[in-house]
Amino acid sequence: MSLLNRAVRPFEVFVERFYPDPFVFAVLLSVLTFGLAIGFTDATPVTAIAAWGGGLSQLMAFVGQVCLMLVVAHALAHTAPVSKALGALARVPGSATQAYAIVAAASGLASLFAWSFGVVGGAIIARRVAIEAARKGIAVHYPLLVASAYSGFAIWHMGYSASAPLFVATPGHILEDAIGVIPVTQTILAGWNIATAAVALGTIAIICPLMHPRKNIIQVSAEILEASEREENDAPQTPASTPAEHIERARVITLTIGAALFAYLIWWFATYGLRLDLNIVNWTLLGLCCLFVRSPVHLVKLIGNSSALVGPVLLQFPLYAGIMGLISQTGLASIIADNFAALATPRTLTFFAFLSGGLINVFVPSGGGQWVIQGPIFIEAAQSLGVDPARIVMGVAYGDQWTNLIQPFWAIPILAIAGLRVRDVLGYCFIVLIALFFVFAGALFLIGPGSV
Repeated sequence: MSLLNRAVRPFEVFVERFYPDPFVFAVLLSVLTFGLAIGFTDATPVTAIAAWGGGLSQLMAFVGQVCLMLVVAHALAHTAPVSKALGALARVPGSATQAYAIVAAASGLASLFAWSFGVVGGAIIARRVAIEAARKGIAVHYPLLVASAYSGFAIWHMGYSASAPLFVATPGHILEDAIGVIPVTQTILAGWNIATAAVALGTIAIICPLMHPRKNIIQVSAEILEASEREENDAPQTPASTPAEHIERARVITLTIGAALFAYLIWWFATYGLRLDLNIVNWTLLGLCCLFVRSPVHLVKLIGNSSALVGPVLLQFPLYAGIMGLISQTGLASIIADNFAALATPRTLTFFAFLSGGLINVFVPSGGGQWVIQGPIFIEAAQSLGVDPARIVMGVAYGDQWTNLIQPFWAIPILAIAGLRVRDVLGYCFIVLIALFFVFAGALFLIGPGSV
């Protein structure tokens, strides 16, 4: 057993004994936040419950965007061109080491394109690689393979669908009077961010294979193998027998929708430049889906197959929205962010923004939501210390993506696709969390405060 694999064991034991189901985790986190608000702020039980209840519905529009992104990303991953590409990728690994590294790298690159595609595509890649490894007789540990996919997701906030950078790049955002509109060329497309993403992804791809167990290998289950066979042998469309069925199977309809969506995207970027938001990411994914599916009924089928992913998200997101309302309305988040900001110097402010983002993300696993909570505090500190606000945005973003590794909410879609429990994979993610701390913190210290 390798040294790194031995280091995983305490975290595996901790997760196995103390990590509940993600829904129970959200409930317990709500109770903890309620207690912290009562204990550390001026809130009374009545005002705290009012803040929690008032927050339950405040992210409904965002929930719709998130669920659409998950469903469409899952459908896109099962279209013929993408499915064939994923299948070809799954056949590449010739060893367990290659399998873990390729899954982590593929998931990370997919996450940079769209966080939802990283979550969904990463899980599908992990499952397909495990199946191909079983066919080749390669001893691959399936839970570690899935953990590698989830670890790749830890760089999503540095790419195309990054919430906080897209938030401040959108005219009319709540901090526009203070910092103006910050283009993505200063955040996700900045050279230092791209370099940090590359180093982080390389670190993940190196660490995951080093955690490969030498015994007690858990390979992909027979049920998943059978499900894969059914997916690979997707039944072709039956010949149409009525005019209505001819229309339902007419690929020109979905091609027209896809072309219209991309025409809109071209107009958007021609008009507004490189301005992104969650809606634009969703229309990109949906446009690709429409171009790749065989027909309208095929698109509907793929979307229907994807819908099971969003049930737990719809159930739990209001709880996290309630926590967001609780920590923002009672001032608990301000206390956390203020304490971090008060310790900072121009050189360390981005680092403390990173730590604050990581801590608050455990309670509010929404990049945009937590930026609304702590962004104003750190931007005020940045202005007083002469720190470039774009670096603060990315500091919070790094913290948000970092602690996703131990926050089980975003693991739900991956686990649903992989057929595993949260306790099967999160022990490995703790090791990646520790390694990425040095990558992200080191990068923020190296780039310095910038210039305002």
